[in-house]
Amino acid sequence: MHDGESKKFPKEEDNCEIQDENSKSEEKIDTINIEKLQSFGIAMIEIKKLQEIGLYSVEALTRAPRKELTSIKGFSEIKVDKILKEATKLVHFGFQAASSMLKQQVELIRITTGSKKLDDMLEGGIESGSITEIFGEYRCGKTQLSHTLAVTCQLPLNMGGAEGKCLYIDTEGAFRPQRLVQIASRFGLSSDVTLDNVAYARAYNTEQQTNLLVTAAGLMSTSRFALIIVDSATALYRSEFNGRGELYVRQSHMGRFLRGLQKIADEKKVAVVVTNQVMDSNLDGRPNIGPSIKPCGGHIMAHSVSTRLQMSKGKKHIRKVKIIASPSLAEGVVEVNIGAEGIQDPKEES
Repeated sequence: MHDGESKKFPKEEDNCEIQDENSKSEEKIDTINIEKLQSFGIAMIEIKKLQEIGLYSVEALTRAPRKELTSIKGFSEIKVDKILKEATKLVHFGFQAASSMLKQQVELIRITTGSKKLDDMLEGGIESGSITEIFGEYRCGKTQLSHTLAVTCQLPLNMGGAEGKCLYIDTEGAFRPQRLVQIASRFGLSSDVTLDNVAYARAYNTEQQTNLLVTAAGLMSTSRFALIIVDSATALYRSEFNGRGELYVRQSHMGRFLRGLQKIADEKKVAVVVTNQVMDSNLDGRPNIGPSIKPCGGHIMAHSVSTRLQMSKGKKHIRKVKIIASPSLAEGVVEVNIGAEGIQDPKEES
């Protein structure tokens, strides 16, 4: 797993305006280290137990379900009450004006996809602090877009990046570091630096896939990350859980994984991208209601993501990207090109 130092990222010493923007973005994602609870009478051994389940900040602690805390060995109801009481002294929760929410939404960092047309449709790119799903058939470009984002998230803010690292969870064995090198050259980035700033892990089963989120929380507590990619979020669930008899268990497990992703997105304000496979909705022979090809994961997936993008094949290297659902974006569709240097706008034919 690569974990390059933050000093390897593109620097902005020669551009004061970019430096100011970056300092603002750093300020927005600052969280309170959970070890600060020591000064409130919480023992370090108890803090270590919280870190073992992926809680590295006070914000993450206060958002954790109570039953998750009481399930920790040695954590009684009284102990949990005490820990939460001290934690809430450091973190304020309550109502705020809608105008404040609007300002926060406007200031969210968006990561360029490599295509100006697609960025324009997404009002700047992939949004931080939420989950974006990319679904489509085999070889439609989901992984190619993922590889491109793993590079562009490292770019300076004025180039459409987020000046952060990428955490890449691969469940299908489709990750290719040489693609990152090709894409990095397009943006003038060092190939070694680009690779070092992508923390990669292969998950072989759903338990590993879920446990990697605990590791992710630990990495993000010590270094600045801008993006999490899970390619694909549903592949292992489809292979491990078969038939309607295991549907409830599968959906419950998948729901916990997606909630874990959203918790990290909320806490760290990172962008989260999950790719998803599709299925034929007419396998049982009944008449179709709606599209014949639908994304896997059912209602659990649909309700867990903020933005749903569908990719489909066009002529040659052309792919279509369509907004299927979003709380803030209008429906739309654009064409992109898949080339050696990642996702780009199609070249105008003369």
